[in-house]
Amino acid sequence: MYDSNSKGISYTAGFFILIALAIAGIVIGTMLSIPIWTSMTGKSIMGMKDELGNPAYSNAFKLMQSVSTLFGFLIPAIITAALLNRKPYNLLGFTKGVRWKQIGLVFAIMFMALFISTSFGYFNQHIPVSPSWKIQFQKLEDEYNSQVQAIMQLKTFGDYMLGLVIMGLLPALCEETLFRGGLQNFLTRSTQKPWLAILIVSVLFSAVHFSFYGFLPRMLLGVALGLIYYYTGSLWLSILAHFFNNAIAVSQFYFSNSASLKQMAQENPSLPLVYLGLIAIPFAVALLVLLKKISRPQQESNLSIDDIRDKAPWEINN
Repeated sequence: MYDSNSKGISYTAGFFILIALAIAGIVIGTMLSIPIWTSMTGKSIMGMKDELGNPAYSNAFKLMQSVSTLFGFLIPAIITAALLNRKPYNLLGFTKGVRWKQIGLVFAIMFMALFISTSFGYFNQHIPVSPSWKIQFQKLEDEYNSQVQAIMQLKTFGDYMLGLVIMGLLPALCEETLFRGGLQNFLTRSTQKPWLAILIVSVLFSAVHFSFYGFLPRMLLGVALGLIYYYTGSLWLSILAHFFNNAIAVSQFYFSNSASLKQMAQENPSLPLVYLGLIAIPFAVALLVLLKKISRPQQESNLSIDDIRDKAPWEINN
């Protein structure tokens, strides 16, 4: 599925090039984090692991997180898109316009997803695993939660606003560019199977967070974000949806001054919340169908001659 701006590199190759560049970007981001850590904390890199949960170094963690996110997600996706296409931002979905109706539906979909993720978290908790694996999984969860608590030192309103940018907006922008604008987009164009691409990339999206007990809720989030991108073709809408999800978590840290209520609900949900999440599924599906319906006329009106000849991923089977 090429257009007049394609450079001749296949989207299958682009998919694997992006994965390779993302791995390289993570390595580069890690290397750049070393001088950030030593200069901001005065401590050697050898002792960083023991200090990951120390809130005294919250600013260092924030900056390191930002650098890793940029180099591991955003930059590799833009470079790969530039290798594949003369209009990389158009290829990724940055230039697709949005409407207020779409924005409203996206917020409604993500609101439903909050309840559904609670049910998925409950089922995730009850997946049978061996005692030894359970200990390892819990250790990873504890380390992750400790790091989050250290970064989420939101004592003032200024800290809260900064948290929304660093832990809310930046991950949403960078991760959506990599996973939806890049990986899902390229895989959809390559296989002509949008649902397969959405599922595969959603699994990858959840796996990179290295959280067993949060795997199913994050995979659900990935599917919802993937469908929003697929139905609308706009990367901005999936970024907005992702930011909405992140902003709720950051806000809960700030207003509760404790661990995220959302995370607590997923890890130890009550049965009424589980049932409520199951009830929310058909409503979320209906909202997604409506989003697809109102987005189609806009897509068709924006089709160029090249688009008509070579449809974009979100127009396959529409």
